[in-house]
Amino acid sequence: MQMNTEIYGVVAMFLVTVLIAIPLGRYMGKLFLGEFTWLDAVFNPIDQLIYRLTGVDATIEMNWKQHLKVLLAINVVWFLLAMLVLTNMAHLPLNPDHNPSMSADLAFNTAVSFITNTNLQHYSGETSMSYLGQLVLMLFQFISAGCGMAICIVVFKAMKEGTTNQLGNFYFFFVRSCTRVLLPIAFILTILFLLNGMPMTFKGKDTITTLQGDTVQVSRGPVAAFVAIKQLGTNGGGFFGPNSAHPFENPDYFTNMIETMAIFLLPVALIFTMGYVLKRKKLAWIIFGIMTLGFFLLLAPAIMMERAGNPSITKMGINHSLGNMEGKEVRFGATASAYWAIATTVTSNGSVNAMHDSFMPLSGMCTMLGMMINAFYGGIGVGFLNFYIFMILAVFISGLMVGRTPELMGKKIEAKEMKIAMMVALLHPFLILSGTAIASYVYAHHPAEYAGWLSNPGYHGFSEMLYEFTSASANNGSEFGGLGGNTPWWNIADGIVMLLARYIPVIGPVAIAGILAQKKYIPESAGTLKIDTLTFGIMVIAVILIVAALSFFPALTLGPVAEYFSFH
Repeated sequence: MQMNTEIYGVVAMFLVTVLIAIPLGRYMGKLFLGEFTWLDAVFNPIDQLIYRLTGVDATIEMNWKQHLKVLLAINVVWFLLAMLVLTNMAHLPLNPDHNPSMSADLAFNTAVSFITNTNLQHYSGETSMSYLGQLVLMLFQFISAGCGMAICIVVFKAMKEGTTNQLGNFYFFFVRSCTRVLLPIAFILTILFLLNGMPMTFKGKDTITTLQGDTVQVSRGPVAAFVAIKQLGTNGGGFFGPNSAHPFENPDYFTNMIETMAIFLLPVALIFTMGYVLKRKKLAWIIFGIMTLGFFLLLAPAIMMERAGNPSITKMGINHSLGNMEGKEVRFGATASAYWAIATTVTSNGSVNAMHDSFMPLSGMCTMLGMMINAFYGGIGVGFLNFYIFMILAVFISGLMVGRTPELMGKKIEAKEMKIAMMVALLHPFLILSGTAIASYVYAHHPAEYAGWLSNPGYHGFSEMLYEFTSASANNGSEFGGLGGNTPWWNIADGIVMLLARYIPVIGPVAIAGILAQKKYIPESAGTLKIDTLTFGIMVIAVILIVAALSFFPALTLGPVAEYFSFH
């Protein structure tokens, strides 16, 4: 009965998320097209104040190159600010627990992680961060999500019918993303979290007496607001080391449901925003269907494996009816933990309510595949950009199969666009596989020097390194906790991967969309491959399987697949 209730909870979370995302997507479409919305009276003055204070003219139209220049320039400024704060926290205010400043390599990793929407954490927030540091990182969780949403809208504008190089204003999209989408929804989530027991204070550690009479110091802080944007912005960085497995970040099953739904909300809503902007609702449903199919193909085996539990424990005659509960919270159970794990890895959120390192081998493989494919919903904005690359590849291959010049939305796809698309598509497996290969070589040839890297050698140790680079390259941020990541090697290696994996997959799709937008528009004819059809959907799925999933199959056989067979 309990197992069935857990399944009902998973189904309810998904359905409620989609039901909210559909009207939210329409609202966001109106928002970015500059149409009237009922919140204009409240937020127009706020937006205008921001423009006046920053000296920005949000009415100037930009081409795709100008959008990218603005995005990259402001990210450099935010990176420098983060480095300044993180390396000087011990000497700055809002540090009641007197936590130390970060080392240069850890600060580099953390600053890169939060500006790239990765939120990979090689530290525990309660012992390594001041409240000022946490607030700066919380600000970046708004900024990185807003940037992803804004640059995605640029691509939507470029995909519209007609010929143009005027693709709106980046500041306009960015400010509206933050003030009219992220901020109000995060505020609502924060209130819900406060009402359910999450702390929200700037006081230091609290002294409490446990049930057995011990006196302990318990960390707290402005947790509720931090958790709201970490989930909503597909950021995932935790206030505490255990992330949303910590009772202050996720007190009960209700907060677990709200946090899980927040992970999906904006990535799903943006699909319907695209349908509204392009006036192609059917295309939006086709894309949603492809992504949802991919999500459930990863979710189903993960839930089954976690509910079945560890066969080694079953052989010992121990009651295993609750499933694989190692590394999981009893208040959530195996099913909800597996659902969160797949949700957080297909969306590049990266928050956790259970330890992925303790999942069954094939469940862990499913979480890795979600990040390796990196196009089933994905992070805010950037997830669609990754999917856009697969659309380009599918159109090109389909055109070659039928002997026609490939066209997408009335624009011919030629050699320049295909070169960019292939560079972006191959970058992801290159970063993951080459990084894992180098790490494996270094560890194998210097086991004594790097003994602290792995707590689990063998197949699982390889999976830990493979997961680390997969998470960094997918801008996800979750980890197999058995890997000791806070070393100069991992901090710098992950930082480089995160930078390349964030900005090249943004630059590439924006460049393709911008180039296509300037080409002559060709109306659809009888020979045009329509992209809002089931046939095109099947073609995209095939391309995803061939280009993305199969690229990683040899590495997966050395890690989780080999570990699975070792159980039997």
